[in-house]
Amino acid sequence: MQTAYSLLAALAGYLIGSLSFAVIVSRAMGLSDPRSYGSGNPGATNVLRSGNKAAAILTLVFDALKGYLPVLAVKLWGAPYGLEEGTMALVGLGAFLGHLWPVFFRFEGGKGVATAAGVIFGLNPLLGVATLATWIIIAAFSRYSSLAAIVSAAFAPMYQLLIWEAGPTALALIIMGLLLVWRHQANIKKLLAGTESKLGQKAAGATPAPGTSKKHPHGTGPKPAGHSHHHPSRKK
Repeated sequence: MQTAYSLLAALAGYLIGSLSFAVIVSRAMGLSDPRSYGSGNPGATNVLRSGNKAAAILTLVFDALKGYLPVLAVKLWGAPYGLEEGTMALVGLGAFLGHLWPVFFRFEGGKGVATAAGVIFGLNPLLGVATLATWIIIAAFSRYSSLAAIVSAAFAPMYQLLIWEAGPTALALIIMGLLLVWRHQANIKKLLAGTESKLGQKAAGATPAPGTSKKHPHGTGPKPAGHSHHHPSRKK
């Protein structure tokens, strides 16, 4: 029965992880589908390339929560059913896999950075702080979100093994780290070629943020034929 509970919990984690909030938030806010511009990745970094910071923040928060809350639920209420660290790791991994291959979005998911962060905070809050600090440091110096994610994915299982212990948590972190690096193959090629987009860089084809005004015709670019720069004064 314990095994059945663990599998059901993992399935629930996967289904929650399958909620692609980059797509959901973008649709709700009238923005382009994040899979249609920039890197094509339905994640917070690509949503930020739309120019809408609020949408990117909401995507980041919800993607992290869908990794954190299922693990926290097992931690808080799983003990009476025999669900402990092994199930927490399995549920976290399920949520991460749901983000990568979401059943509700034709299995076209993101790279899992925010969701992995949420899972890590659920499994081990101190490890989450250490991993987040690693991401911030690399991102601040390089301005490359992808590089920060790759380095953090490599360091998280190392922190767990060196500071805490081996076990289900470490195994889940290793699997997530390998998958996360694998999902960043295109980014790695761009980083090596020097063509990777930096944090906050606007992507072509993205719907501009609401309230963006058009430039006056007197701006740059060719002027319509017969257009005069003199505007006749109105009669009083």
